[in-house]
Amino acid sequence: MSEIIIRRPHGKTHAEARAAAEQMAAELKKEFALNYAWHGDILQFKRSGVSGQLTLDSREVALDIRLGFLLAAFKSTIEREIHRFFDENFPTAAG
Repeated sequence: MSEIIIRRPHGKTHAEARAAAEQMAAELKKEFALNYAWHGDILQFKRSGVSGQLTLDSREVALDIRLGFLLAAFKSTIEREIHRFFDENFPTAAG
């Protein structure tokens, strides 16, 4: 099993960060049939070959993904797309 772990400060209000995470989950559900559910500030998701969670706190968004055997071959592509989404929705504060 392969893992992708990403942590990033979000610089948003809690409501803004949750809305961005919800938007991401809705897009993934539509595009990849990914099921998800919120448990407090933890968004858990799963589909065949992938599972994980996105955790929000007042300063940071944390994403932990576990890829099954078949999707592990696409780890770098998946990780690149996640970073692209994070760049758009959780940009880092540049000085």
